[in-house]
Amino acid sequence: MSRPHHLRVPSPAGPPLTGHLPFTDAPGVPDPIEVTSRWLTRGGRPWFPVSGEFHYSRHPAGEWEEELLKMKAGGVTAVASYLIWIHHEEAEGRLRFDGDLDLRRFAELCARHGLDFIPRVGPWSHAEVRNGGLPDWLMARDCVPRTDDPAYLAAVRPWFAAIAEQLSGLDRAHGGPIVAVQIENELYDQPGHLLTLKRMAQEAGLSAPLWTSTAWGGVRLPPDELLPLYGGYTEAFWTEADGGWPDTCRKHFFFTHQRDDEGIGSDLRPTTVRGSEPDAFADRFPWATCELGGGMAVSYHRRPYVDPDDIGALGLTKIGCGSVWQGYYMFHGGTNPAGELSTLQESHATGYPNDLPVLTYDFQAPLGEYGQYRRTYHELRLQHLLLADFGELIAPMGSALPEVRPDGQSDRDTLRWAVRGDGASGFLFVNNHQPHEPLPEHRDTSFTVEFTDAQSELTLPSTPVTVPSGAYFCWPLRLEVAGLRLEWATAQPVCTVGVDGRTVLVLAATDGIAPELALDTGTVAAVRTPTGTVTPVGDRLLVTGLRPGTDALVEVDTADGGRVGLLVLDAATARTVYRGEAWGAERLVLCGDGVVFDRDEVRLHGSGAATSFAVLPAPERVPLVDGVAAEAVADGVFTRYAVPADGVDSAVGIALVRAAGPAPETVTGVLGRASAPDGKYFDTVAAEYRVEVPDDLPPGTLLRLRWSGDVGRAYVGDTLVADQFFAGRVWDIGMDRLPANTPRTEGLRVRVLPLHAQAPVYLPEQADGERGQAVVTHAEWVTRRTWSVRAG
Repeated sequence: MSRPHHLRVPSPAGPPLTGHLPFTDAPGVPDPIEVTSRWLTRGGRPWFPVSGEFHYSRHPAGEWEEELLKMKAGGVTAVASYLIWIHHEEAEGRLRFDGDLDLRRFAELCARHGLDFIPRVGPWSHAEVRNGGLPDWLMARDCVPRTDDPAYLAAVRPWFAAIAEQLSGLDRAHGGPIVAVQIENELYDQPGHLLTLKRMAQEAGLSAPLWTSTAWGGVRLPPDELLPLYGGYTEAFWTEADGGWPDTCRKHFFFTHQRDDEGIGSDLRPTTVRGSEPDAFADRFPWATCELGGGMAVSYHRRPYVDPDDIGALGLTKIGCGSVWQGYYMFHGGTNPAGELSTLQESHATGYPNDLPVLTYDFQAPLGEYGQYRRTYHELRLQHLLLADFGELIAPMGSALPEVRPDGQSDRDTLRWAVRGDGASGFLFVNNHQPHEPLPEHRDTSFTVEFTDAQSELTLPSTPVTVPSGAYFCWPLRLEVAGLRLEWATAQPVCTVGVDGRTVLVLAATDGIAPELALDTGTVAAVRTPTGTVTPVGDRLLVTGLRPGTDALVEVDTADGGRVGLLVLDAATARTVYRGEAWGAERLVLCGDGVVFDRDEVRLHGSGAATSFAVLPAPERVPLVDGVAAEAVADGVFTRYAVPADGVDSAVGIALVRAAGPAPETVTGVLGRASAPDGKYFDTVAAEYRVEVPDDLPPGTLLRLRWSGDVGRAYVGDTLVADQFFAGRVWDIGMDRLPANTPRTEGLRVRVLPLHAQAPVYLPEQADGERGQAVVTHAEWVTRRTWSVRAG
C-alpha cells in the first residue's frame, strides 16, 4: 500500500562518467573546471554555479560596477551577457566597443569583483532584439543566416575576431573570468552549423573550459561538443493572447526529472519539426540551466504579470528536480539603446511574431532596468545563500520523487515534494505555490524519508503540520554542521557564519509552520535554548517551541568539544540576510533594502527614508555611516545601527495637458497578432501630461507613475526617453537617463494611449478591467540614496 508522503532515497548510482567530454580547462589553473555526467567540479570539488543575465549594452557603463556588486550580493557567481551584434555594428564596418559597448571593461569589472563571465557570442542572440541581433546590413546580403552558407560565415568571422580581440587575455589561462562561451541561441535543427561556429570562435582566439548551447525544444547538438543548458519560465509573452496559462510554464511547478521546456522559443520554430528526445543528453551531461525566468518581458499582444513568489517557487523547485546550475534570464533588466538607423527592438516590422516596447527591457527582473531592487531579488538571494554554503553537498545528490505524486498537470490536490539525497543524507523540497491557480493547504502533513545507505528512515515533523497554500521551502535531513548532526529541521538552511569561535547555522522559518530542530544525541554534549523546550526522543534531542527571530539562538556544545549555534529567523527577517566580507571578516548584514560589499566598504541602497542595518558578528568599533559614528543597539544576537533619513519631498508637479481621444482600432500583424499602435496616435489621441522636473532632484531619482492605458511613452522635447505597455505595474522612469539639462527647461511629457475595448490583447487579471482608460492616477518622486559604511 502506498503511503502519501513516503520517499525512498536510493544509493548513488555509482560514480559519474568523467573524462568523456572534450572540455578542458587551461593548464595549471588552481581551480580547474571539469564536467561529469551528473555535476560540475571546480578545483576537484562539486561546484554549483549561479549565473544571472545582464546585458551591458542595455545599461549605462558608468553604473556597471555597482550593478555587478548588487548581483554578487544577491548570490550570483557568474554573469552572462549576450554580445548583441547589431548594438556593436549597426552600420557595416563601424564596429564599436566604446562607452556602453565596452565589452572588455565589463568583463574586467567581473574579474575585479570575483565574478565569472559568460559571453553569449551569437551571432544570433534573439534577446528580443531587432533581427535577433543580426545587423540590417547582414540581413540585406545574399546569404542564408544561421547556416553554413559561406557568405554568411564570411560576415560572422570578423565579428568573432573582434570579440576575441576584446577579450584577449581574459581567458582562464591568463587568470581571467571567462568560464564558458555560448554559441548561437535556440538553434534546434543544425548541429553541423553549431559545430562550425564553435570551431570558428576557437580559431578566432576565444577560449573557455565550457562551451555551451541552449537545449530546449528537442534540440539536436553536435555530439559531446556543447554543454546543453535548459530553461524554464513561469509565464510567456510569446504565446497567443487568448491561450491561457501555457502548460509548458505550468509544469515547472512540479517536481519532475524532465529537463526540456519545449515552449521556449516555440513561436520561432515549426512545431512539426522533431529534434531529439526531451532528455537525450541526460546520460552524459548534468542538468544545467541558463534561462530560468527571473521575470518576463511583455509583448503588445500578451502582457504577463510575474509575482516574486512565482520566481522563488520555480527556482527552488528546479533545485529539487536535480538542477546543478541555476542560471537566470534576466537577473538585471535593461533599456534598448537608441538606434542610429532604426529602433532596435523585436517587432512585427522585422517579421517577428511579437511587438516589444521600443526602449524598455525591464523584464520584471530581480534588479530592474534602473537598478531597482525587487522582492524577487530577496527571494532568490535566500536560495543562493543556501547554494553558496551547501551547493557542494547538493550538486552530487540525486533527485528522488515520492511514492505518491501528482498524476498530471491538472492535479492541484497532491502535495508536490522531492528529496535531493545521497543515500544517507539530503534536503527535502516542498512547493505548494503556482501562478494563477492557487494550490490548497495540506493539513496533517508529515514526511517519511527512507535512506537506503543508512538503513533507516526519518519522519518529520514530530507532529503533523499544515503546509500553507503558497508555501515553498527546503528542509535539511542529516546535515553535518561543525561536528553537530542536525537530523532534521522544519526550517530552511540559509548560511553559516563564524561568531566568537563557534559556527552559527542560520535557518529560515516558514510562515505557518512551527520550527523544530532534531539533534543527534551522539554529537551533543549540551544544549541551551532561549525559548521552548528540549526533549529527548529516542536517539535525538527535539527542540520545540522556538519563537523565530534574531534572538532564537540555540547553543550547542558538541561531543567533540566544539560549539555550534542554530539561529532560526522568522521568514521576513531571513529575506533581509546578506553575507559578505566586511571590515576584515565575513559577516551577516540584515537590511530590508540593498547591500553591496566592496572591499573595506559596505554600501546601503535605500529609498532615502529612515532605515537601519544589523550586523553579526558586530565589528570591534562602531562603524561610520557617511563618516559619522552610527548609534548601536542590541537586536537579538545582532547589533543594529540606525541610518539617517533624508526627508525628500515626493510630491510631483504634474498637469493634464490633453485628455485622450477614442482608442485606435487594433491592427494585426505576424501570425494575426495585435500590433503596437502607429506612432502617429501619440500626437493625436493620446492623453498628455506635463511633469515639472526640479533642478535639485538627487541622483538616482525615479519618477514613479501609477497609470492605466495601453501604451505609455515619455518624451523630452521630441526625444523618446521611456516607454511601457500597460500590464498593471507601476511605471518607473529614471531621471538620470534623461538628456542633460533639457528636462528642467522643457519638462517631461508623458503620453498615454487608451486600449480598445475589443483589442485581442491579454492583460493580467488585476489590469483587465481598465480597458479604455488613459490616465495617470498618481505620480511621485522615488529617491534612491546610497550610504557608505566603513570601519570605525
